Amino acid sequence: MARVTVIGSGFGGLATVRALRRRIPGAMITVIAPRQEFIYYPSLVGVPVGDRDASDVRIPLDDFIERYDVTFVTASVTGLAHRGRTVVTDDGAIDNDVLIIASGAESLRTLPGLEHTLAICDGVEAAQEIRDRIEGLRRGTIAFGFAGNPVEPQAVRGGPVFELLFSIDTYLRREGRRDAFDLVFVNSSLEPGNRLGPRAVSGVMKEMESRAIRAHLGHKIRGFAADRVITDDGDLMADLILFVPGMSGPRWARESEMALSPGGFIRADQSCRVFAHPGVFVVGDAGAYEGTADWMPKQGHAAELEAATTAVNVAHFLAGEPPTATFRQELICIIDTLDSGIMVYRSPRFAGALPSPAWRMVKHGLESRSRHAYGAPRRHRRAATSR
Repeated sequence: MARVTVIGSGFGGLATVRALRRRIPGAMITVIAPRQEFIYYPSLVGVPVGDRDASDVRIPLDDFIERYDVTFVTASVTGLAHRGRTVVTDDGAIDNDVLIIASGAESLRTLPGLEHTLAICDGVEAAQEIRDRIEGLRRGTIAFGFAGNPVEPQAVRGGPVFELLFSIDTYLRREGRRDAFDLVFVNSSLEPGNRLGPRAVSGVMKEMESRAIRAHLGHKIRGFAADRVITDDGDLMADLILFVPGMSGPRWARESEMALSPGGFIRADQSCRVFAHPGVFVVGDAGAYEGTADWMPKQGHAAELEAATTAVNVAHFLAGEPPTATFRQELICIIDTLDSGIMVYRSPRFAGALPSPAWRMVKHGLESRSRHAYGAPRRHRRAATSR
């Protein structure tokens, strides 16, 4: 009976478990993650504006573990041994016949003064702190921004920042407080979010203009202080700084024998096979996939596509056969503005953006689908209201 170990309990890890169970029903599957829960990151932006709370985005995995007959190990990975056949954790070593790395990426915390900022992508606690800080402000300037990895610029999370920016603008308007605030978006690029495609960038910039959101673009961000963003074009004073830094690969991978990209991500082919490590695959944000477009996102949808590909190729590997599957290169992003939405789509043949209030309903439907798929029953969602 094949022993399959999956590192991570995010989109990539859990989607891989589901796909593996369909392909290899008898496999012994072990999942390793620090907490026995799934965080639905796409809805985190709703927490600061009262559209979601912690219980909406935290999904316990008890039902998932039972349904898919998984052994869950609550631990943090510290390294690999025997070319991936052993995973070393802070709670002991776990051997395998196949390893799938779906541990996600880490924030690249190299800019000085990041401790003075809050990042929506840091999780539930960060989202709650943003909510509390906004509630405590009566007036002032809120600065928003994001950065990439200097040696791997595509390792960036721009979509959540745009969502947060527009949602907070809508929230403040609903509360009658928008006139007391100056919202400013800062980015080193003249075309922030350009991997979404030119139409998306144009749409986002027009949306900022229509909402009277200032844009400070094209000047390198040097760091932060408690009350300012420091750029090559001078300091931008701010009472609250909401900034998402670039991404890098998992820290423990740097001590392994795996080949890493310049930005620290695990190098693999489009079959999700890690180079020079037979029986080791990577899914989701932790991977750098050779031959893919430079706009390929690090997001849940992409991880689910890679998970399906990996399950097919794991079955072939265990049967002693070459891989047959490669994942579809596709970007789908819904920018929720709290009062409407913008759907951004990109593939090798097409890139576009379409605004519509209906996209909010679609996004809530996707949340419900994930809640059902990854371990919790469907339940009625309340309509979005201001608090």
